[in-house]
Parts: sequence; structure tokens; C-alpha cells
Amino acid sequence: MTQYAIVTDLNRCVGCLACTVACKAINSVDVGSFWIKTLRIGPNPIEGGSGDWPDVEMYFLPVQCQHCAEAECVKVCPTGASHKMEDGTIQVDKEKCIGCQFCVMACPYNVRYLNEEQRVVEKCTLCEQRVKEGSLPQCVSQCGSRARWFGDLEKGIGTFESAIFPKDSAISYEEMQNTRITLDEYVEEYSEADVYSLADVGNGPSHKFILRNREWRG
Repeated sequence: MTQYAIVTDLNRCVGCLACTVACKAINSVDVGSFWIKTLRIGPNPIEGGSGDWPDVEMYFLPVQCQHCAEAECVKVCPTGASHKMEDGTIQVDKEKCIGCQFCVMACPYNVRYLNEEQRVVEKCTLCEQRVKEGSLPQCVSQCGSRARWFGDLEKGIGTFESAIFPKDSAISYEEMQNTRITLDEYVEEYSEADVYSLADVGNGPSHKFILRNREWRG
């Protein structure tokens, strides 16, 4: 079974908010609402350190819909508007959504909200319209530090892909976006102990995070 997800290398993420901005632009997300929120974790004291600079550490943590394996939002939806697709993503059928916000309250990560004008719930769709055409989610393709990667969890996170900046400066933007490289080919070495997910309360969050040499506080 397919389970599309995003892996973020937090050692590469610089907190530039490009993913947040790109997401808002392509999905016409209303002012004041976000499908991706980039949180700053820290600075926190390093264990055994003084607690003062430079004995502190921090990282940035992009948080969005986790497209959970056993999504609580799907379980509580009275109309079937929130549903799981064959590709593993969780989508909202706006024709069925009645704006009850049960799913908003059930989400462990506070990543859903009510569109007041349309009276329907919205959230990250993992750019299903782009993925169906063979493109990457916009937040992945626009990540300048190549911290974000997209793929199928069933194939392993090492196979996740991103666009890459070729050395040929004359290459077009379209060609660049269609050039792929895998996570294992590009990022620094990591171990299974370096791979994390947000808190699992029985819902099985799909997105993964790589964090090396720092304490995970997600």
C-alpha cells in the first residue's frame, strides 16, 4: 500500500519559511491561515553545558497535516468528508464538509482550520493536484536548502526525492524542477536513531524528521 509523506532534514532547515510561503501561494491560503507552520525549537541548553551561548542548541520544525495512517480526523467526521485516499493521503471533500469542526478538535497537531467564508475545513493536501501530474509538492520543490523530500514510505525514506540545482546555470527553471535526486544521494549520513516523527497517540503520523546530534523535542 502506498503512503505518500514528506521527510524533513532538520539539520538542513534554516527556518526561511519558503515552504510556508510557497504553500500559501499555490493553494491560495487565506491571510492569517497556514497549511505549514514553521516552529523554532529552542534555544535550549545542551546537556552538561552552561546553558549560555554557545552551550545551547535549536532547530526549526515545519508542522503540517501528517497524513496519518489511522487519522483521528477521519474517524470523527460525520459525513465522510475527511477520508483517506489510496495513496495514503488524507483529503477533505468540500462538497461533503458541513463545517462542524469535529476534525479540527480531533487533530493532535492543530493543523486544521475552518475557512470562515466557505464554511469548510481546510489543511495541507500534500499538493495532490501536482503529485497527480508527476510534480513534487510545492513546499518540497521550493525548499532552497533541500531539507524537504517527498516519496512513498513503503519504499523507504532513502528513496524520497527532491529537485536539485544543476551546475549548468543556463538550465531553465522547468528543467530544474524535473531533475530528481534521492535523499540518500544528497543528505549527510544518518542512522535510524536520527529519524523521528511527531507524537504518536495511536494515529500513526506519516511524515518523518531527520535530526542529528541534537535532542529531539518535537
